Amino acid sequence: MFKTKNISPARLSFFTAVCLSVPVSIAFYLISSRLIDSAIALVLVFFASFFLIQFVLNEFIYRKIKIIYKYIYQTKANKKEEMYYKYVLPAKSIEEVNEDVENWAQQQKSVIEDLKNNENYRREFLQNLSHEIKTPIFAIQGYIDTILNGALENPDISKKFLENASRNVRRMVHLVNDLDEITKLESGEQSIHKENFVIQDLVRDVYETLSQKATEKNISLTIKKGCEQPLEVFADKEKILRVLINLIDNAIKYGNISGYVASGFYKTDDNHVLIEITDNGIGIKEEHLPRLFERFYRTDIGRSRNAGGTGLGLAICKHIIEAHNQNIHVRSKPDVGTTIGFTLNSKE
Repeated sequence: MFKTKNISPARLSFFTAVCLSVPVSIAFYLISSRLIDSAIALVLVFFASFFLIQFVLNEFIYRKIKIIYKYIYQTKANKKEEMYYKYVLPAKSIEEVNEDVENWAQQQKSVIEDLKNNENYRREFLQNLSHEIKTPIFAIQGYIDTILNGALENPDISKKFLENASRNVRRMVHLVNDLDEITKLESGEQSIHKENFVIQDLVRDVYETLSQKATEKNISLTIKKGCEQPLEVFADKEKILRVLINLIDNAIKYGNISGYVASGFYKTDDNHVLIEITDNGIGIKEEHLPRLFERFYRTDIGRSRNAGGTGLGLAICKHIIEAHNQNIHVRSKPDVGTTIGFTLNSKE
């Protein structure tokens, strides 16, 4: 049975020529009663109509389609593309061309959605950056103005205000340094110097560094049972140290009084080691998890800002792990706790 779906211009020309030539041939036979006249009419009408229809389709319809393709790909055709337009494109059916155009339209829709999302992200990023910078600047300005307007005569107040101004200056320096580090990691300017080291030893060093903070909240810092066996990884030790400090510091900061922070280490295959930092703290709502590693993203704006930090710690962690061509992920539930894990290459 004749199917019009996916029919090419050549086939369409053929079937149209047949439909024209057969009735004409029959008409010649009925008029002249000579089979030879009917056969000649059949051949002449068939070839004439076939080439005429083929010409019309290729020169007019597919010429327009070629323009559409050039518009879709927005490029000046090179020799290879001209060969495609001349020989391959005319062999396509209208349905195939329509499918190509629909695919292009879907791609453009995705691009537009990405642009909208990027624009929203850019706007939100700039708003957050502006807030993070304005807060310490206004504080510094207030302290200095107060000193200049008379507090300078009181040494105790002057010292207190200068200490507060100094603290806000350090906050701004940390913010600029963190942004600079992320920019360098994204652009590849900050090189990765890999070496072999035992990951448990590095975590113990971080525990020692943050032990005072943990003691203040009576939070225990432990390595999970069964994970004590030394595992060597091949990574940039200083940058992974930065990742671990950020993750463990967050776990302490948002942990419950008398809670715990536990680290787990697992060899997932011959080439990778999984490191997980787990706490039983306040947890994170599910809707926040996909955006947790964005710059300045805070699950609770008031509480997060009061806790300090630049809001870039997790973003830096993500960029460092991705600079190692590895992945970082998070699992969390409110009032249950949070686990953040990342992979590293095993010892080479």
